Amino acid sequence: MSEDILPTRAEQVQAFLGRTPFAQEIGMRCEVMGDEMTAIMPFQQKLIGNFTIQALHGGAIAAFLELTAMAQVYLVTEHLERPPRPINLTIDYLRQGHAKDTYARATITKMGRRMCSVRAEAWQDQRSKPVTSLLAHFKVSSD
Repeated sequence: MSEDILPTRAEQVQAFLGRTPFAQEIGMRCEVMGDEMTAIMPFQQKLIGNFTIQALHGGAIAAFLELTAMAQVYLVTEHLERPPRPINLTIDYLRQGHAKDTYARATITKMGRRMCSVRAEAWQDQRSKPVTSLLAHFKVSSD
């Protein structure tokens, strides 16, 4: 196969999200520029967890952050043939997620041969005021 018909890593990340049922359910998409990615979860009424105060469901935000972290690892790790597998996740709910679009970015803090550590944050209006953060470890080896 020639080099120009192989999909880019960004296209492979988009294809991964396209094959992930939950990413499709929440309408998740990514904007990739080089090795930096911003994930977007557009607001949908079905994502509301508390209708009284119009707050997003914590599980939707947590899953969005997990998918963001997995996509970031997959984006920057050329040798991975498939998306990383979660080992553990810690979610911190910092603020109420309102009924509006949510954005997220992930940063790889340590990449090893078998596993990696990732931090991710989700925000709505201001990136400096995250609504939720994630610390996760993923298995990246194929064995």
